[in-house]
Amino acid sequence: MTAGTVRGSSRRDSDDGGHEELTAVQAALAAEHAAVYGYGVVGGRIAGDRRKEAQAAYDGHRARRDALRHVVRDLGGTPQAAAAAYELPFPVPDAAAAARLAAELEDRLAAVYADLVRAGGAVRRREAAAALREAAVRSVRWRGSGVAFPGLAERPADAAPTGSASAAAGAL
Repeated sequence: MTAGTVRGSSRRDSDDGGHEELTAVQAALAAEHAAVYGYGVVGGRIAGDRRKEAQAAYDGHRARRDALRHVVRDLGGTPQAAAAAYELPFPVPDAAAAARLAAELEDRLAAVYADLVRAGGAVRRREAAAALREAAVRSVRWRGSGVAFPGLAERPADAAPTGSASAAAGAL
């Protein structure tokens, strides 16, 4: 899902698989919209070298968001629009809270991309796995520690993807 991604490839053969993939891509798009918003907040509270890191993440998420819009269209959908504003998971009054917010954004993105790895076709799976890896690395950089399996939370086998488009709208 980077700016140079091949679009339109690896569409699922069955209608159900295609719908599941489109839903997962829409969820990733919604999460990227939220991340772009969230990094705007982070950038306003962080200083020094960390500001460059926040700017790089912001730029990366904007590029991924733009690429995902194309993927949604290629899959026959209408890209979900960004919300006017998003509810932050906690107050962000200073640089320490901004770093926690950045780590939280990346953790949430990792979960959404894990769902896309599961739902996507071969090309999309590779791209989603790369996005998951990038989110996990950023999370570790912001938090200073990581988890064994980023993006994977314990949940029942029949549970809906964590990044469903309706659940992701309006919240970070």
